[in-house]
Amino acid sequence: MRPACCICARSPDLDTATRVVIFMHCREESLASNTARLARRALRRCEIRVRGAKDVPTDVSDLFDPGRRALVLFPTADARPLSHELMGELPGPYTLIVPDGSWRQASRCVRRIAELSGLPRIKLPPGPPSEYRIRKEPTLESLCTFEAIARALGVIEGGAVRERLETFFRLKVEATRPQGTMPRAPAP
Repeated sequence: MRPACCICARSPDLDTATRVVIFMHCREESLASNTARLARRALRRCEIRVRGAKDVPTDVSDLFDPGRRALVLFPTADARPLSHELMGELPGPYTLIVPDGSWRQASRCVRRIAELSGLPRIKLPPGPPSEYRIRKEPTLESLCTFEAIARALGVIEGGAVRERLETFFRLKVEATRPQGTMPRAPAP
């Protein structure tokens, strides 16, 4: 983003109990419209691992921590809706694994990384439509990576986490609108 539109100083810098690992498709690395980097900026326990580059293996080192339950956030046919009841059945703390890229790239990620094959799949419960107007999503229910992470952490970590993330996300959306004007900070 242009320096006049930069929102980095407004990042919530959240220290959640949940570790977030994003598997970003290599073609997303240079896209200004990618929201995974925004998640890494907003969350202290968030990391990005690039995948999909020819002849470069996907880094799954230290992905699994014996003290954490790994969950894959992607709406596959066998994914269970994320809820407090499900969290009771699958107690945390968690490592939330999130494929990032186009819908096609993300669905391939879930299938191609063998280490993810036996992990529980979760999907978000129905909710409001995406606020991300910069990229076109394939369905009305589709969300960008950042929104999906914010909503998942809202269930896992609580509504205050979701609200802080969504407020930061709205700043990104407004700052990248065509006129490029920086929105005013909300009153405390």
